[in-house]
Amino acid sequence: MAHLPNIQIGPFKRAQGSIILPGSKSISNRALLLAALSTGTTTLKNLLDADDTQVMRNALHQLGLSVTDQANHVCVVEGCAGRFPVRKADLFMGNAGTAIRPLTAALAMQGGDYRLSGVARMHERPIRDLVDGLRQVGAKIEYELQEGYPPIQILAADIQIKDVVKVRGDVSSQFLTALLIALPLVANEPVRIEVVGELISRPYIDITLKLMARFGVNVSCPDAQSFVIPAKTSAVVYKSSGELSVEGDASSASYFLALGAIGSGPVRVLGVGKDSIQGDVAFADALALMGANISAGEDWIEVSGLKNAIGKLNGITIDCTEIPDAAMTLAVTALFAEGPTRLNNIASWRVKETDRIAAMATELRKLGATIEEGADYIVVQAPSQKDWKSPSEGIDTYDDHRMAMCFSLAAFGPNALQINDPNCVAKTFPTYFAEFKKMVS
Repeated sequence: MAHLPNIQIGPFKRAQGSIILPGSKSISNRALLLAALSTGTTTLKNLLDADDTQVMRNALHQLGLSVTDQANHVCVVEGCAGRFPVRKADLFMGNAGTAIRPLTAALAMQGGDYRLSGVARMHERPIRDLVDGLRQVGAKIEYELQEGYPPIQILAADIQIKDVVKVRGDVSSQFLTALLIALPLVANEPVRIEVVGELISRPYIDITLKLMARFGVNVSCPDAQSFVIPAKTSAVVYKSSGELSVEGDASSASYFLALGAIGSGPVRVLGVGKDSIQGDVAFADALALMGANISAGEDWIEVSGLKNAIGKLNGITIDCTEIPDAAMTLAVTALFAEGPTRLNNIASWRVKETDRIAAMATELRKLGATIEEGADYIVVQAPSQKDWKSPSEGIDTYDDHRMAMCFSLAAFGPNALQINDPNCVAKTFPTYFAEFKKMVS
């Protein structure tokens, strides 16, 4: 897509068709790092080609890894058996949380000197809980500007795990993911990690554990808050699984599934289904609660219109702990529902690419919706047909890919819609608007 300051879309009445989803960002970046830390060669298929995964690829290149992109979203990674060839590097991590957090932990195990920085928003996204966890095992990490946030300096240190490692789980599950991936590299004895407080986004931890198992490390979970990493049996910890196919992105699926509910459908997404390891497939269950017709197979999900005859979804109250990213899609889908929709337990939105609760509330109000927002919830009441607004200034996207993709759904209202800075979708789905336009009329 050309770098346009904005695009005009809608109003649309109908959506139908099918789409092969791009690879999951969460799986892609975890798989890239695990393949890099392994012994042997790993061929990754359907790897996401987007800004966030390019950040990880570029960092691994700088660290001396061979990471070769081939045709049809295939990437070949030559593993380094747990030791990065380059011992000193200055790494730019953009705004990719799925790259900076696990890479920070892996680098802290290397005995080298590294600096990690990113865009301005990355320097506002917390990393303290991960750093605190790494310091418990002897890592030396310094904050360059603001305490608790990147940029950070990682200094060579003697890593010794003498006790249970504790990490908070209520800000981001990525801190626990980072520790789970990195600590096996130095686990001369079994390592126990305990989560302090609530663990949000548990399905993302399940993705981490399943991928680690594919690379030969099986973590046990004696209870909901504890994770035990086995002791190393050799110098080499992770072993290549040879070939790994990345599932389609379940968060990206949510926009098209919502299209099927709002625009009558049928709309089918291919590459993710009822056998998915991603938590965001539960978005389909939320749509079903709102009144949409859902069917699914092993690697596909389809939405075909509504169960009721009135032609509207119904508002719901839902705990979004398990689907934090896809929950954003529900907020805009609520514009087409009868009655209020309340999304609970979304505090993690505050520390994402932007403050997503504030941004969502601001932009939905522009369209005429009545909004109530709190520290960890949002309530959306759709405008009546006559009260829908078409803001002349357009919908702002806050350099947040999910804001742009979510608000494309609002083009099914009665008015044409302007979306500002649509190119921010390149973070995870560069061809989103092209795919969207194939399905709508």
